[in-house]
Amino acid sequence: MIEITLPDGAVKKVPKETTPMEVAKSISEGLARNVISAKFNDTVVETATPLTQDGTLTLYTWNNDEGKKAFWHSSSHVLAQALEELYPGIKLTIGPAIENGFYYDVDFGEHTVSEKDFPTIEKKALEIARGKHDYKMRSVSKADALSYYNEQDNEYKVELIENLEDGTITFCDHSTFTDLCRGGHIPNTGIIKAIKILSVAGAYWRGNENNKQLTRVYGISFPKQKELTAYLELLEEAKKRDHRKLGKELELFTFSQKVGQGLPLWLPKGAALRERLEQFLKKAQKKAGYEMVVTPHIGQKELYVTSGHYAKYGEDSFQPIHTPKEDEEFLLKPMNCPHHCEIYNSSPFSYKDLPKRYAEFGTVYRYEQSGELHGLTRVRGFTQDDAHIFCTPDQLNVEFKKVIDLSLYVLRSLGFENFTAQVSVRDLDKPEKYIGEPENWEKAEQAIINAAEEKGLNFVIESGEAAFYGPKLDFMVKDALGRQWQLGTIQVDYNLPERFDLSYKGSDNELHRPVMIHRAPFGSMERFVALLLEHTGGNFPLWLIPDQAIVLPVSEKHEKYAEKVLNSLENHEIRALIDNRNETVGKKIREAELKKIPFMLIVGEQEEGSETISVRRHGGEDFGSISINEFSDLVATEINSTLKSF
Repeated sequence: MIEITLPDGAVKKVPKETTPMEVAKSISEGLARNVISAKFNDTVVETATPLTQDGTLTLYTWNNDEGKKAFWHSSSHVLAQALEELYPGIKLTIGPAIENGFYYDVDFGEHTVSEKDFPTIEKKALEIARGKHDYKMRSVSKADALSYYNEQDNEYKVELIENLEDGTITFCDHSTFTDLCRGGHIPNTGIIKAIKILSVAGAYWRGNENNKQLTRVYGISFPKQKELTAYLELLEEAKKRDHRKLGKELELFTFSQKVGQGLPLWLPKGAALRERLEQFLKKAQKKAGYEMVVTPHIGQKELYVTSGHYAKYGEDSFQPIHTPKEDEEFLLKPMNCPHHCEIYNSSPFSYKDLPKRYAEFGTVYRYEQSGELHGLTRVRGFTQDDAHIFCTPDQLNVEFKKVIDLSLYVLRSLGFENFTAQVSVRDLDKPEKYIGEPENWEKAEQAIINAAEEKGLNFVIESGEAAFYGPKLDFMVKDALGRQWQLGTIQVDYNLPERFDLSYKGSDNELHRPVMIHRAPFGSMERFVALLLEHTGGNFPLWLIPDQAIVLPVSEKHEKYAEKVLNSLENHEIRALIDNRNETVGKKIREAELKKIPFMLIVGEQEEGSETISVRRHGGEDFGSISINEFSDLVATEINSTLKSF
């Protein structure tokens, strides 16, 4: 007999060789019907894997992220089989699960695949799935594995196998299909009830642009057809909310090939929106005791060697800038923190002077691969709402909690109410990924956990997600479509103060090392605006939107009164404009709706005679004719309900 410990702490004694599925059946038949994956002692296993020792077992269903991962990875095998049957002679490479669905990278040789082929591929994949074929894992010697794929003339799988150790290689079989695979599958293909091919794209083998370009086939699958239908509806809504589309329609930003890929140009309305976001945060920061600083866009290479950023970003970033002076090199700054460390170092401090809180809207540069660039969410030049707090170890807990308060204020003021916190810590199995002493990491990680607990945050701990210099607290926000994004981060850092030899004089008259907190509630202005666009569908909070109202004169003879209304609105600090084109009011309203302008103020003979405005809300709500003072009160009430003081 062996002892199996379940997540709730219950222990079941079962015969050796019992499978996870049999354990599920012993708990309940209902659970067994829904279990599709399992983890035993932190290793993903098949539901049919015999368990031979004591250990901890976690059973996953479709409702768990791990269950979805197994479901989608298994579906990639079905896709691969369908592609092999439809396109003989193709060469398969890798097919992982991703956040939503899966893909398979394929060398199609002489074949080509386009959108018109998707229905045929889906039909074949569903036909295979309905066969209810079991997924079966088996160990294979390195020699046999190489022989198998050499016979298929598949140099990609051969390359993968050559980098594996003999005794660690496994194949997965289902139906007539075999694939090199580590495992992690659902019990059988029959659980897959709906499959959709989403797109095809180019992808270099192993992500190296010097290698051959393959075809990446993206797909998604579900255990019920109605879930696929709901997902496709969500995709359609997401297309309407795509920040690249809305940014163009609302005249917020643009890109230019002459300026360069990944370098956004902010148009007047977008620049004004950014400025309002900056002023909003600066006002809260001032109350929280921050001091604004400004640092240059470049720094000597040695600065980033000292900080560790050169080792992290150097080879994959913009190349050094060489000056006329021999051996002098500068870099476009990848982060603001080394500059802020040098600002701290410019003056001596005692414990009575701390904490020092330096804030900057600083633009940084990183050379992202062209294939990874995406609108404003992945760019090469972006502005961080960066701040660095230098404090004593005794002040760390209080300061960290204050930053949590500021971050929550930002999220809630902008309508992000649905979020969880993620404490990102080291991967203890990969110490080479991080800089600094283990004892400092332990202190920093515990400080974050303590602060999150004391603030009553709903948080999870994620191993391996820390920054290279310190652990962090990330806010994981769900948008209006239920998609999760990381927005805002707070990091505790004992390492940069060491690297830059930062100090303060303690009450004992000795020099001590400060602790550093990195924080950015927006993250970056570019990414934040992109996610805010998609979350709101372009219907920004009234306090933030570029144009709060548009005055629509019924005819040319009412333009003078429209100008008077506009001047009065400006006196009430309401951002407005006039549409005095020679068009019908109906057309003007339709176009104002498309531009997401919150209020349309129609002025004609009746309004001019009574010195009122006829107010229509974006979306169709009619307020009737009211005075400008009443309209001003209406705007102020809405703004005050969403934008509280910090």
